[in-house]
Amino acid sequence: MNTRLEDLCLEADASIRNSAYLEAKQLYEQMLMDDPTSHHAHNCLGWLYKSQLDDYEKAEKHYRAAIKYAPSYPHPYINLSILLTDMERWIELELLLDTAKEVAAIDKCTVQVRFAIMYELRQDFYKAMDHFKNAAKLALNDERFEGIRKDIERCKLKLEL
Repeated sequence: MNTRLEDLCLEADASIRNSAYLEAKQLYEQMLMDDPTSHHAHNCLGWLYKSQLDDYEKAEKHYRAAIKYAPSYPHPYINLSILLTDMERWIELELLLDTAKEVAAIDKCTVQVRFAIMYELRQDFYKAMDHFKNAAKLALNDERFEGIRKDIERCKLKLEL
């Protein structure tokens, strides 16, 4: 990334932190004008389109572009998995998560949690608990571990309904 792109990136990221979403969007779009393969700009635009503009089609396009241009960049995998979960596109989600778990820099605990959520929403509570247990083994802080333990308990309770 050249100095101009780095500056735009830092400015856009600061705009997000300040909830200046329009400004951030314009800066990320400028980054793409300068470098259409900027995985960071694509991922951040995907987040903006999903979380702030509710345009899932554009969000998906940008997340997939980020993955295409930087397959080892972990963030768009998680962001796209959340979008696919929201859209209940289970087959695509499972394929994405299978790919994501092989990405070196990705948070493996989060990938297992995303698998578990998918199964829980599909009411396959045994598979959900298996993935939550895998996630718990990968959790690196007590707060996250406790949250996952509660997720497992919730699935156990759902089995009794």
